Amino acid sequence: MSKIIILNGPNLNLLGEREKDQYGNTALKDIEKNCADYAIKNKIQLTFFQSNIEGELIDKIQKSRNDQDGLIINAGGYTHTSVAIHDALKILNIPIIELHISNIYNREEFRNKSLISKVAKGIICGFGTDGYLMSLKAVKKLINNEN
Repeated sequence: MSKIIILNGPNLNLLGEREKDQYGNTALKDIEKNCADYAIKNKIQLTFFQSNIEGELIDKIQKSRNDQDGLIINAGGYTHTSVAIHDALKILNIPIIELHISNIYNREEFRNKSLISKVAKGIICGFGTDGYLMSLKAVKKLINNEN
């Protein structure tokens, strides 16, 4: 059974309430349920974690190097600013998928830069909350060395 962690950064706990034109109406708890359903059907042990605190995300990333087979991260605003999250991810020897609900390259200029992309195996952005299931499928394939 593959072990995958999905990390969500700041303000993602308010999905479904904030900037619905960018992020839609789906709450994080509903995304988590959809991902959990997929995980059960695909024999994945899934951990879902959200924090507005950079250090808590870094702690989870560091712990993942010993107890996870793959990592998906939607770092929210930390995508564009956190060298510390970049450095923590760089330590991992597991597949990393960078995830964004919106297309960060189709938004404000400051969002066009990602400090995570250089350490991620792939990036999924702009597909709304469907990106979470797309990311799970992608990381599962990477773990199983499928084409």
